[in-house]
Amino acid sequence: MAQVTLKNLTKIFPGNIQAVKNVSLAVENKEFLVLVGPSGCGKSTTLRMIAGLEEASEGEIYIGNRLVNDVPPKDRNIAMVFQNYALYPHMNVYENMAFGLKLRGYPKTEIDKRVREAADILGLTPLMDRKPKELSGGQRQRVAVGRAIVRKPHVFLFDEPLSNLDAKLRVQMRTELNKLHIRLQSTMIYVTHDQVEAMTMGDRIAVMKDGVVQQIDDPMTLYNKPVNRFVAGFIGTPPMNFMAGTIIKSGGKIYFDEGNFKVRVVDDMMDTLSPHLNRDIIFGLRSEDIYDKLFVSEAPPENIIKVTVEVVEPMGSDVFIYLKTKKHSFTARVGGNNQPEVNQEIDLVFDMSKAHFFDPETERAIV
Repeated sequence: MAQVTLKNLTKIFPGNIQAVKNVSLAVENKEFLVLVGPSGCGKSTTLRMIAGLEEASEGEIYIGNRLVNDVPPKDRNIAMVFQNYALYPHMNVYENMAFGLKLRGYPKTEIDKRVREAADILGLTPLMDRKPKELSGGQRQRVAVGRAIVRKPHVFLFDEPLSNLDAKLRVQMRTELNKLHIRLQSTMIYVTHDQVEAMTMGDRIAVMKDGVVQQIDDPMTLYNKPVNRFVAGFIGTPPMNFMAGTIIKSGGKIYFDEGNFKVRVVDDMMDTLSPHLNRDIIFGLRSEDIYDKLFVSEAPPENIIKVTVEVVEPMGSDVFIYLKTKKHSFTARVGGNNQPEVNQEIDLVFDMSKAHFFDPETERAIV
């Protein structure tokens, strides 16, 4: 079994710098878990502690049922793929993939079998005699992955492996790594700062900030039910829109009052938000849940607001419209046939059934 379990894992660097703070999580056998967060959040440090490249200051690391805190990296039965590929420039593809097995004293026939199997999986068979300088970035990354595959490890660790690739190659390699996971049925832990990679690749995602895991969930739960403002703003493109305002009651209904406009809260949220009446609150709404009134057949009058267009970004099938009220700027994501003029005033409809509300002090989600 290849579960990875972290119990109260902490890393403190000299100067009392806490890079990882009391992280506990369990990666199931054959699961693809993604650690995602901004630079400096502790995700790579966590991965390096699992690999044994960093020593944990506190806590326990288990691979399977084995405590590995004091086990050297070479004996943990893991394979790591780095951002910079780390290929030997004087060796060809075959030699790079075989080198680790040679060091471990595997028979030549077994080495050849494993290398050729991995090359077939990754489409590297025609490139076996090439040196790294004769390969594209995507091909070099596949060689680095192939070198990990031949080890047949219990766990694969990926540390931002696609960061050096251009946008098109990143999309291609994401697909290839997903196919690889399905084919190998191995446990994989993947670190990235790119939330699109996280959403498209992970069975589950652990979102980190300042060394602390904020939320661990499947991609759509993270997207639809973020536990706090940070997760809500980090996951999704464009990020969720946030507006400061107040919850008020009028005519037996509850509204979010931004100051220049107010929109009605749906009945399902009234009981949860009633304790926050006349208090400050943070309102959140994703860009795709904002519609141009011209393209909505029936719009509740209390959910229509007037705004000014600042920037229009055509994206093909979608258009990003950057808008402003007197107090806030926000973004709407609309259909490709909807392209208003800059500085034009338009009427928008908020889908309040998709609204989120956050406590302004704790930033925890209220609903």
